[in-house]
Amino acid sequence: MTSSGRAVVTLPTDTEILITTEFDAPRHLVYRAWTTPELIKQWWGGDRGTVTSAEVDLRPGGRWRYVMTANGGFEVAFHGEYQEIAPGERIVSTEVFEGMPSAGAVSTATFTEHDGRTTLSILVRHQSKENRDAHVNSGMEGGMQESMNRLEQVARSLA
Repeated sequence: MTSSGRAVVTLPTDTEILITTEFDAPRHLVYRAWTTPELIKQWWGGDRGTVTSAEVDLRPGGRWRYVMTANGGFEVAFHGEYQEIAPGERIVSTEVFEGMPSAGAVSTATFTEHDGRTTLSILVRHQSKENRDAHVNSGMEGGMQESMNRLEQVARSLA
């Protein structure tokens, strides 16, 4: 798979997507922007629409849900449940696109810092190759690239 922006997208196995992005911001600020509802609303939708809701109960067993009104006027929503939280370092959660509720995945976000820069690695494990391919072919990369650009802007604004 090729990547068209700052984030590098690879397919390590038939059921996995790995997204790796480096930010010019310290880890604690990237993590804060990743987990704070008011901040998620600023970056999650990229340029594809307006985030209308970002609910976060950041604890194992807690739930999250993000909703966006896309530029075309339709609603896009994702939700999941946090399975593991290592504050500032790692978050493991389920992830369900509400338009395809049977195609849930498990997502592991890992935040590492070196010399004031943060690398965010997101490993998405799908239940099947078909679900992974549907995710990859959904056009997700363009929106994800926009979101990662905005995430960096939000994290840097917190300094």
